[in-house]
Amino acid sequence: MLWPVSCFQVDSPKDKDTMRTAAIHMENIAPPENEWYLIRNSSIHGRGVYARKFIPKDTWIVEYVGEKVDKDESERRSNDLLDKAKTDGSAKVYMFILNDEWDIDGNVEWNSARLINHSCEPNVEAQTWDEKEVWIVALRDIEVGEELSFNYGFDLETWEEHPCLCGKPSCIGYIAADEYWPALRKKIASKKARETRKQKQLNAKSVPLCEVS
Repeated sequence: MLWPVSCFQVDSPKDKDTMRTAAIHMENIAPPENEWYLIRNSSIHGRGVYARKFIPKDTWIVEYVGEKVDKDESERRSNDLLDKAKTDGSAKVYMFILNDEWDIDGNVEWNSARLINHSCEPNVEAQTWDEKEVWIVALRDIEVGEELSFNYGFDLETWEEHPCLCGKPSCIGYIAADEYWPALRKKIASKKARETRKQKQLNAKSVPLCEVS
């Protein structure tokens, strides 16, 4: 599974100030300094990334770092990890699309951003900078102690294998890009209908026949 990144390109006159702001942030919020965030256990899954202090909207919080790999190597690694996950459930894919030629394999210890969990109501998103870097950027103001989360953007190919535990009011129950939610709701409804029919059939089989005296 390759995680898509918002196509935010700093290449127009309107975005010149954003580029300068990003350059300033890059000096100040490198992952080792942990200026904006800290890592602790998450109620969603495993470890999570939390706001160390108030984070204003549009802040470039942390770069998504890792090994830069070409598309062929990215596909090979992703498939290997997905196959492993199907057998022992221990593997995850941390591959992000960078541009048309390269992806970033974020499965490295120094990549704190890989610990950001999914949510159906995300407060951050991944954005590319000049097709060279991927940054985690605040979608809104984030309060101290709030867990950072973004939508992983999964498709529906293996939706049943990815239940969502974000617990948000709008949670759809599975990890998927919101553009797939209408189709996902239909799939969930069909699944529930099948389960209901199956349960009714089992109940009917378990009803004892009345004895005739």
